[in-house]
Amino acid sequence: MMKQKINILIIISIITLLALSGIQGYLIYNTYQLKKDVFIKETKKSVSSIDNTKEMDSISELWYNQLTKNLGEYKKNKLLKKETIELFKPFTDSLNTIFREYYNKEIDKANLGYALKYKKTIKSIILYDNDTLDTIFLNKNGESYFLFGESFPDKEGNVISKGRWFTEHDVEDDSSGSIIKTELTIEIKTEDAISIIGWKRIVFGQMASLFMFSLLLLVFVVGLLFYSIKTVIQQKKIADVRDDFINNITHELKTPLATLGIASKSLRNKETQNSPKIFSNALDILDRQNNRLQKLIDQVMNNTLGSEEIVLKKEKFLDTQYFREILEDFQVSVHHKEVEVNTKIEVRKVYLQIDRFLFTTAIFNILENAVKYGKEKVAITFRTELKKDGYEISIQDNGIGISEKEYAKIFEKFYRVATGNIHDVKGLGLGLFYTNQIIKAHHGKIRIESKLEEGTKFIITIPVI
Repeated sequence: MMKQKINILIIISIITLLALSGIQGYLIYNTYQLKKDVFIKETKKSVSSIDNTKEMDSISELWYNQLTKNLGEYKKNKLLKKETIELFKPFTDSLNTIFREYYNKEIDKANLGYALKYKKTIKSIILYDNDTLDTIFLNKNGESYFLFGESFPDKEGNVISKGRWFTEHDVEDDSSGSIIKTELTIEIKTEDAISIIGWKRIVFGQMASLFMFSLLLLVFVVGLLFYSIKTVIQQKKIADVRDDFINNITHELKTPLATLGIASKSLRNKETQNSPKIFSNALDILDRQNNRLQKLIDQVMNNTLGSEEIVLKKEKFLDTQYFREILEDFQVSVHHKEVEVNTKIEVRKVYLQIDRFLFTTAIFNILENAVKYGKEKVAITFRTELKKDGYEISIQDNGIGISEKEYAKIFEKFYRVATGNIHDVKGLGLGLFYTNQIIKAHHGKIRIESKLEEGTKFIITIPVI
């Protein structure tokens, strides 16, 4: 149930994070559009005044008069419609040199801080003859007639102004030998556009602080979310460990307490009081169960110590004698179960500088686990070997094995390997934790190699003198 709630919490948190990220992205995009519009508007304002000067009026008058002259020749049927435009181009090209020099000079005066391109184009040229329209030029497929400036695609530019010239001229026609005046009505539409070089980089640069703040905020929210979920999972894990520990310690205490109760009741029995042998046996039971309770309490108190809190009383021991005694004591302690121990001790004499009691406890914890999690017939292989990096002790069993994902967990406090979701082996989950702390206190290392249903090997390496 708790796991399901945590999964729901994670899903809701992720959805909320995605929603917040979407809103933040939308706001950044709107800010970007606003910044872009303001930037382009300010640029337009800075360059629009350049077009309204005497110099620009003079240039405009020159090209307009030339175009009108060509249109007059067209009206007299001296030029074809296509020639009217083609003969106009050399004139505008030569005039463009003057225009660009003037325009660049004015742009430098404006001191914008960034480069831009400018162009003036003709969108359409139409002659009005009474109620008849004669289209000399009309932009098709987005194509315009380039007049001045620097050519660039329309999609890369921004229109700063549009012009519409509508004038009437008298054209003299002397083709018939007499001068005939004809009224020429002309409509010309023009467009001025600019292309700001690197405008995206400039706008993004203006938004750099916003991007940085948004990124930091997103990282903070993601980090806070991750930390919160991790904390909830850890709290659940701690709660599970606590409940598991309470259940285990309760179970472990029930047996000696029940036995103590039975023994104490028997002592009140007159038959027991009248029989010194039975009375003595009852007292022995009380002593044993009292010792068992004391050991359980000591196990909880002592086995939770960290490696830095463990005080060692080191002595020098010959490895062969020391391990032979440990294994003899171990086999006596498990005489009730079929256990086979294969031993191979380092042939060279090695003296170990260890705390005998604590190091023996560490070895016993591993050996007892081999019995707890072993098969009906337990087979243990005990090996020691002197290597360059220290003295290595390996203990291999033929038990149920440990999955790779549990390698690190088995050395955690109160953790016990489960079969499925059931802990079917008694214990408090402190043995391997304490073993690891003892090995660390000896400046050693412990690692495992295991496969499910094939057994587990514990490998201890400690320094030698």
